[in-house]
Parts: sequence; structure tokens; C-alpha cells
Amino acid sequence: MSFTDLAVLLAPHGLRTLGDCPDGDCTITLIGPAEPAFWGVFRDSPEYNDGTPNPMDRWSARVLSAVAHDLEAEALFPFGGPPYSPFFTWAKKSGRFWASPIGFLVHEEAGLFVSFRGAIRWHTTPQLGDAPQPCLTCAGQPCATACPVGAFNDGYDVAACKAHVGSEAGTDCRTGGCLARRACPVGQGSRLPAQAAFHMEAFL
Repeated sequence: MSFTDLAVLLAPHGLRTLGDCPDGDCTITLIGPAEPAFWGVFRDSPEYNDGTPNPMDRWSARVLSAVAHDLEAEALFPFGGPPYSPFFTWAKKSGRFWASPIGFLVHEEAGLFVSFRGAIRWHTTPQLGDAPQPCLTCAGQPCATACPVGAFNDGYDVAACKAHVGSEAGTDCRTGGCLARRACPVGQGSRLPAQAAFHMEAFL
């Protein structure tokens, strides 16, 4: 099986590969949404519509377990722990992710709206990235100053962020997505507001 085979298996689910990390004699391939197509696929799924908790995690487990089976690979997920798989470490080893000025991972194409639905561990040669970190040439680094309550001024103040997002003043963040993430010029506008609102509701 090749990366072309993997792309063919992922495409109908609105998913794509985000980067590879060497793992002994195997490769870990990180997988996330191919936006904006992903949201429509997920919204039409039984998990989204059955009214029970954690629909996106359950959808991810079903879909990626099937993909991994077809590849004779192992499916890995960022949920279901402890213990939790080290997705942050894998991402930084891929050469396609970096720590942004606000501490969140930024992807070479998806920017600050990157997210992981899972990964597969399989026997193939990793395709490591070698692009320069986009933050180093980003004029003004707008993500660092976009938060209206300064939640990223000194690390990440989760309490201040949640309080703002849940308030009337935080309506824009709650319905359209985090302003700091939206300020990133990389991949800007690829995530649909409805999907961003879904994640913000889960955050609250």
C-alpha cells in the first residue's frame, strides 16, 4: 500500500494526511480534516445525528479503524486515554508543524486551525517536510495580539478564554471560532463557521 492508496481511502471521508513521523521501522502518519469538505461529511454521519456524546471522536474511531484495517495498519487516536498518544511530539518531528507564537501547533498548510482525527502506524517510508516555519516570516504575527482578553499574553489562560467565549462579548469567538486562530494567514478561511462553532461548544 502507498500514500496514494491512503489518500484514496481518506478522501471520501473528508480527511487528508498532515505529516509523517518515523517510528522505529514504521511510520506514523497524522490524519486530519481536509477542509472545508470534512464538515459536510461529518455532519451527515450517524454519529453526528444520533444525539449521544462525543460524536466526532466516535466517528473518527469508526472511520480510521476501517482505513487502518484496509492498510493492514494500526489506528491511533488523540483521545481515549490515559495514556494518551504523543500527537504533539509526532507532529513536531514531521517537519510540517511548529509551535506558534501563542503556543498552539501551526501546520504548513492548515495554519492554526489544524486538528487531528487520528493517525496510522504502518510499514512505509516517511515523507518528512522541509518547508520553513511560516511564523518566522509572518508580518506582525497577528495571532499573538488577536485575543480580546489577552488569554495568550503569558502562556495560555484557559479560565479567561472560557469565561470570554461563554459570555455575550465572546459571541464572535463562540460562533465563528477562536479569533487568535482565525488571525493566522496560513489556511485562513478554510474552516467553516459551523464547524468552528461545534468545536467551541465542545470546549465550553
